[in-house]
Amino acid sequence: MISLNGSSFLQQQQQPSICKSCGTFDEARRSPVAFVTLRSKPNGRCRVASDGNGRVLVDGALNEDGSSSSSSSSSSSSSVLELDSKSSGGGPDVYGEDRASEDQLVTPWAVSVASGYSLLRDPHHNKALAFSEKERDAHYLRGLLPPVVVSQDLQVKKIMHSLRQYQVPLQKYMAMTDLQETNERLFYKLLIDHVEELLPVVYTPTVGEACQKYGSIFRRPQGLFISLKEKGKILEVLKNWPQRNIQVIVVTDGERILGLGDLGCQGMGIPVGKLSLYTALGGVRPSACLPVTIDVGTNNENLLKDEFYIGLRQRRATGEEYDELLHEFMTAVKQIFGEKVLIQFEDFANHNAFELLEKYGTTHLVFNDDIQGTASVVLAGLIAALKFVGGTLADQRFLFLGAGEAGTGIAELMALEMSKQTNVPVEEARKKIWLVDSKGLIVNSRWESLQQFKKPWAHEHEPINELVDAVKVIKPTVLIGTSGVGRTFTEDVVEAMAALNDKPIILALSNPTSQSECTAEEAFKWSQGRAIFASGSPFDPVQYKGKTLVPGQANNAYIFPGLGLGLIMSGAIRVHNDMLLAASEALAAQVTQENFDKGLIFPPFTDIRKISAQIAADVAAKAYELGLATRLPQPKDLVKYAESCMYSPTYRSYR
Repeated sequence: MISLNGSSFLQQQQQPSICKSCGTFDEARRSPVAFVTLRSKPNGRCRVASDGNGRVLVDGALNEDGSSSSSSSSSSSSSVLELDSKSSGGGPDVYGEDRASEDQLVTPWAVSVASGYSLLRDPHHNKALAFSEKERDAHYLRGLLPPVVVSQDLQVKKIMHSLRQYQVPLQKYMAMTDLQETNERLFYKLLIDHVEELLPVVYTPTVGEACQKYGSIFRRPQGLFISLKEKGKILEVLKNWPQRNIQVIVVTDGERILGLGDLGCQGMGIPVGKLSLYTALGGVRPSACLPVTIDVGTNNENLLKDEFYIGLRQRRATGEEYDELLHEFMTAVKQIFGEKVLIQFEDFANHNAFELLEKYGTTHLVFNDDIQGTASVVLAGLIAALKFVGGTLADQRFLFLGAGEAGTGIAELMALEMSKQTNVPVEEARKKIWLVDSKGLIVNSRWESLQQFKKPWAHEHEPINELVDAVKVIKPTVLIGTSGVGRTFTEDVVEAMAALNDKPIILALSNPTSQSECTAEEAFKWSQGRAIFASGSPFDPVQYKGKTLVPGQANNAYIFPGLGLGLIMSGAIRVHNDMLLAASEALAAQVTQENFDKGLIFPPFTDIRKISAQIAADVAAKAYELGLATRLPQPKDLVKYAESCMYSPTYRSYR
């Protein structure tokens, strides 16, 4: 050991050694280390002090009081980098941001904290021009930065100015991706402060184009790519990821990306985008998030011929080969990260999506955003709308265009809510809901040819082939589009809805914008400005006869970040339908009369963190009520606890 400027560093050591407290090995070669302030639970095991990026470990076994047994680190001058808790924001470290890997057994020394040139290239710690004069001296940054010191707020202002110069949304997406990979906290500060403007950039609709062109714009890998080549070795692949305290995994196989079809390995943009929103909107630590793409090939001929395609160049694997790979993945995830890691299935094709949710719903903490998240946010919008126009869900008649994951998922959750409100069997509630697929109205006479997940929606009725005819016969009060096919709510369809209802509720939910069943302008114009309209992707306000009509956005981002936070903070081990209903009711309660007067059936995204905290609290409360929570005792004020758990992107002070 040597001391430089009152700070302790370790010389490089060549041989692995054994921790006296926990008996684990350090297989990595040691390099100079700077120490950080330590924390420990009173069981005496070796622990790591970290900000969640897994890079800062501990010199010496920890004593019961959390101090190091190494004599060189016992003095108060042994810390060259200390995290200033006052500057971290977001309340106390309840969420374990500074102790993310605390429960792991580790070797009693560790690898170095980045300094100097490497620090500027570490996205977890880089602050660029916001490094203070003192930090520049302490961390060998002199000469590596221009002399000016700026605030994080000024950095945000500058980047927003730059982003607004771009005319092409994909250019903004790429600029945001570059920022995320160079300065993580600034990326999330920017996204949180300008969420309404940047949400369409980092997620739908721009993420759809990004996935289509992912091979061409690919620069640096994000997340884990698990292909058929890794079959039999997935456990080892997961170990390659630098973090161990993973709390949320978003996984896709790329077969049904938004409404764009099979994009294979290039679907990685979806898990990356979703997890950015888990952090920005739900406050889940970035280091606790893991994006995964399962690459089993693609049936997209254009991609197979594309020289820039980054995935396996083969037809998509199916059947036993596919099932075995997915099962190996699910088993390995539970083995590495534990039972309480949330696995969100994203953009799987219908047949796989339902099977995976059914197969692993009783053994893992799993959630399908296309089926359950979409359902929860749409139900919230309907509850909010009916709160102002009058009536109950049971008073309505629903007609869906689209009977896939989203359509049947929404329909089932609505039936559950109606059953709950009226105390009638779910089977009876389903009779209020009608679905149209590519072959027409789903009726009993089609029973033998229907896929299993469509059969609950087959009612006794004459076949109807055209949507407009179904509207005229069924006489729905609510029309919902989940078809993935653009411009299918034609003028005839919307006019028929307006003829039947004083305030027709029309939800064109397919993403991206090009696949929306109709535009906001079309819905308002064809209904003489009377429609209550919401879409999956955003539309601009519409001027109609001197009045500004603001379309709502039924974005899943209202639900899944808060739902995920609630599951994490309660330590839930399973997702229950009652949690989804709780999330819907919590979101609907946030809609005010002022919002509705503007035509909105969802609250503005500017309040999304408060909304997510409320949703998280209600989901956690339901988890405790159902006996599915493991973090005991239950906090007295779940809303305040949720807020205290949220990640803050404010820069920390280093010393």
